[in-house]
Amino acid sequence: MSYRVVYGDALVHAVGEADDAVRSERFSTEHEALNRAREILEQDERHAVAICDASGNVLGGVRLQLKLGFCGD
Repeated sequence: MSYRVVYGDALVHAVGEADDAVRSERFSTEHEALNRAREILEQDERHAVAICDASGNVLGGVRLQLKLGFCGD
């Protein structure tokens, strides 16, 4: 099954501007996709990040952060 990590500037995406601000990368395993999502979140907290699988399931927001082991302040 393939996985896609979709990410971009959350503010730009929220107001519906600049579609080129949203990027995606494909990975062959969930582990690879989760590792990349963790890298993105650790680099810049302004990015919105989601992982999509081939079935159309989306993991993002708080659920993604919990799966990666992030805890709330």
